[in-house]
Amino acid sequence: MKRNKTNNVGKADKAPLPATVTDIPEIKPGQSVALLQELHILTRDGKLNQDSRRKLKQVYHLYQFIEPLLNDVVNDKGAVSLVDHGAGKSYLGFIIYDLFFKALQDGSHGNSHIYGIETRDELVQRSRELAARFDFPGMSFLPLSVAESTTSSELPATIDIVTALHACNTATDDAIDFALKKQAKHIVLVPCCQAEVASVLRKNKGQSLGKSALTEIWRHPIHTREFGSQITNVLRCLQLEAHGYQVNVTELVGWEHSMKNELIIATYKDLPRRRPADRLKEVLDTVGLQEMGHRFYTGAEAAHE
Repeated sequence: MKRNKTNNVGKADKAPLPATVTDIPEIKPGQSVALLQELHILTRDGKLNQDSRRKLKQVYHLYQFIEPLLNDVVNDKGAVSLVDHGAGKSYLGFIIYDLFFKALQDGSHGNSHIYGIETRDELVQRSRELAARFDFPGMSFLPLSVAESTTSSELPATIDIVTALHACNTATDDAIDFALKKQAKHIVLVPCCQAEVASVLRKNKGQSLGKSALTEIWRHPIHTREFGSQITNVLRCLQLEAHGYQVNVTELVGWEHSMKNELIIATYKDLPRRRPADRLKEVLDTVGLQEMGHRFYTGAEAAHE
């Protein structure tokens, strides 16, 4: 199986390519056409079909949010580290490296690095082979869960930027935990499939109904599911604010194929923490989620301004 994959990688060099990148106006200047082919964003004859055009648009749209964060860290420290949780086939990691990190490998920026975290060994191996082939020395791929990566000795003690895109259910919360413990300056999240809070709301519904008119918000099963998803992200934002982060929430325009379109960007500003910590506890108490306090922890330091 590996031999076939290796052979397929080698065939990319023989595929006909556009004369220049400008022949495909959707592709950013400096982007490797051969890399996009290996990521199956471009076809073997160097063209975009409808599905790959949408995929490229999605990644580029997210990159426009991440690029200023990368520049912020580089301008401050000279080098930047980024961890991409739930990397999958590492579309985002490879495109970020090709557009940004590749130019940092010489001189004072040479310690810049991207770490892709993915549980599926075959995807990790494929990404490692692709990074070696394109001579991307500042990329590493680790076969770990998000939770396992927090204590892994294969990662640095601190990380500058953490991304988690469509990490399912509690994996997003594990990524937040990772970012907080790694003292990340920037966190970029596109949450997905939040089921844990909804299950707790459902379990406690009988005790909650009648205590407040607000319980009508999640009385019906479909509302329980949708409200659970919504309140999960509200709690995540409060948790980040209770650790001193400035949080912005927007839509990730371009993910047309997914209803999970919420983008959370957090930047550490050492902001006052008491109010968001108090609000977080109040929300948990109000909707009957007190038992979720361990998931949306604020830490002892959040009790102080």
